[in-house]
Amino acid sequence: MDEPGSGEFPNVKRTQWNAYLNTVLAAKISAMTRYYDQFIQLMPREHDSGLLFTLVEARAKSIAATVDDLPDLTHQGEERTAILINGTLNHHFDIQGLLQDLKNKLSRTSRLVLVLYNPYFRWLYYLANRLGLRKGEVPKTFVTHVGLQNLAKLAGFEIVRVQPTVHLPWRLLGIGELLNRCLSVVPIVRSFGLAALVVLRPVIASQPGGITCVIPARNEKGNIEEALRRFPDLGCRTEIVFVEGHSTDGTWEEIQRVAEAHQHRFRIKTYQQTGKGKADAVRLGFQHATEPLLTILDADLTMPPEMLGRFYTAYCEGRGDFINGSRLLYPMEGDAMRFLNLLGNVFFAKALSWVLDVAISDSLCGTKLMTCHDYERMRLWRADFGDFDPFGDFELLFPAATLGLGIVDLPIRYLSRTYGSTNISRFQHGFQLFRMTLIGLFRVKM
Repeated sequence: MDEPGSGEFPNVKRTQWNAYLNTVLAAKISAMTRYYDQFIQLMPREHDSGLLFTLVEARAKSIAATVDDLPDLTHQGEERTAILINGTLNHHFDIQGLLQDLKNKLSRTSRLVLVLYNPYFRWLYYLANRLGLRKGEVPKTFVTHVGLQNLAKLAGFEIVRVQPTVHLPWRLLGIGELLNRCLSVVPIVRSFGLAALVVLRPVIASQPGGITCVIPARNEKGNIEEALRRFPDLGCRTEIVFVEGHSTDGTWEEIQRVAEAHQHRFRIKTYQQTGKGKADAVRLGFQHATEPLLTILDADLTMPPEMLGRFYTAYCEGRGDFINGSRLLYPMEGDAMRFLNLLGNVFFAKALSWVLDVAISDSLCGTKLMTCHDYERMRLWRADFGDFDPFGDFELLFPAATLGLGIVDLPIRYLSRTYGSTNISRFQHGFQLFRMTLIGLFRVKM
């Protein structure tokens, strides 16, 4: 099989098989591109029927026959463009050179979406041609994951997501679609897919200009002033948004006092929730943010405020477009996290890594950093997916992976509380997160 749209199988209607392949691929790609501003297919091959391009959902679509025909995207700051290369790399003899030429025309917000064919089925393509079971040019360049990783690094790109897809033609063997989808998520078995979708992002540094930090606070009176006193100088415009949520210890009054006392250092805004929960508080804070970067600092200060500078630096250096705090690398201070909570955090990190096809070492650290324009895409994603997350961590990580932002974990040392008690209900909130993980398994992975 070359590209969807070429090749023939005996006793099977080729058009039905091609439609199936393209439908599976298009659904995976559309999960990303429907939230992008532009979708371009680059260098379509002669046997490409164009069905995949037609099926992919996007706001605006176009085709570029060569790299020279690709529009100059380097000026894009907030717009996101996805560029599809469908099977072409399996016939290319200088992938590194192609990627280097491409990078010169891309912005930080551009993403390459590659359809690559399984290198371990090389024998199958040759055998099928020799037996007359298919027609079309046999792919000559079979790119392994390690090979592509090295080529991407050399050309200034990073692999942000790999999704094995279009699995063995179970339909041709009389096996139902439900079983096909189930097999597609089984470890090892899923590696026998005929093709994979790979998303690359160009590694490009940038200076966003300013940052908004949202500090949700409920019964955290004793930590409010410390949060500002320990807040680092990030070397850019800094806006701090306090969101207080139905406290009974005078937290709101303390926020008002501290905001007045520290207004010479930061632009400070203060709001009170009408809803409940951390997720609602973060949404309210982000709604009133005015700077291009967004981050979160929990008012319990278990994530040291001094570490925020590393989150900002990681973004500016182009390490990723979504910086995710990770508390599980270093030993935790004292009783910072109870044993059952630790087990739950490890479980959800592993579960989300599997569901999202993205490596995540900690899914529930409260501190994350992203751009304001990407958060707007996340809001649209949440409206489509549903509102299930009590803390707001999953509803940021899920779309960050789906959109191919490039998630990078930043290790921090998790500290013990010095004031107040946790607002987390281990079993109630754990069940909600487990439910969201299961929904993600069916809606995102399968």
